[in-house]
Amino acid sequence: MKLNKIIFFFVVSMLLFSCQSSTLGLAGTKPPSHEIWDGLLKSHVKSNGLVDYKGFIKDKAKLEQYTKLLSDNAPDRKTWTKEQQLAYWINAYNAFTVKLIVDNYPVKSIRDLGPKFKIPMLKDVWHYKFFKIGGVDSSLDEIEHSILRKEFDEPRIHFAVNCASISCPPLLNEAYTAEKIESQLQKVTTNFINDQNQNKIAPDNAQISSIFLWFKGDFTKKGTLIDFLNTYAKVKIKSTAKISHKDYNWNLNE
Repeated sequence: MKLNKIIFFFVVSMLLFSCQSSTLGLAGTKPPSHEIWDGLLKSHVKSNGLVDYKGFIKDKAKLEQYTKLLSDNAPDRKTWTKEQQLAYWINAYNAFTVKLIVDNYPVKSIRDLGPKFKIPMLKDVWHYKFFKIGGVDSSLDEIEHSILRKEFDEPRIHFAVNCASISCPPLLNEAYTAEKIESQLQKVTTNFINDQNQNKIAPDNAQISSIFLWFKGDFTKKGTLIDFLNTYAKVKIKSTAKISHKDYNWNLNE
């Protein structure tokens, strides 16, 4: 009973910590070039988002060169533009996710990785601090929830970050850049919502990704979920439509 209480309070404290604002960042840095990452994506990611992890393994030195560049050049919140920061954090999430798979390949699912001591209610692998940002031990959870979701009023990030799984929005085969971030977010959001493998949309019935269930609050700040979907969907959904959610396939996206 005592052990259960300890685990409970640990879980609660970890969940609260993940919701706090992140302190990741460095003063006086300049946005790094994403050219290396762009080249790797063009070489090892198909247009449909499937990833050639064996190809990334062959280019592991370049991947590690890029992730080190990210680690050493965390955003300066005061001098970097919003677009520069957004591109950095999306690329960081995706690059470190790929590195996690590469370092543990072969693996059936990203969910099989993470700390050996697993705690209920935590998404373990996403809380696993396996890289550094500005000298601080960091996790994918912190980038996604404490930075991208908390600091940017941008629901489209959910279609830009990739969790190395079949049901996750496809990994874009080019790096995100400050100059192109708006068109890139528009592209990946439109593509995902209209992808029949991810969402089956009809006027009276829409079977959609579980992403829209898990993060519904992010998509409904300026209207209903159907309003958000209809902004990008080619087939418009009626306000009275029946909405259901598809099962999530966590198998590796290769």
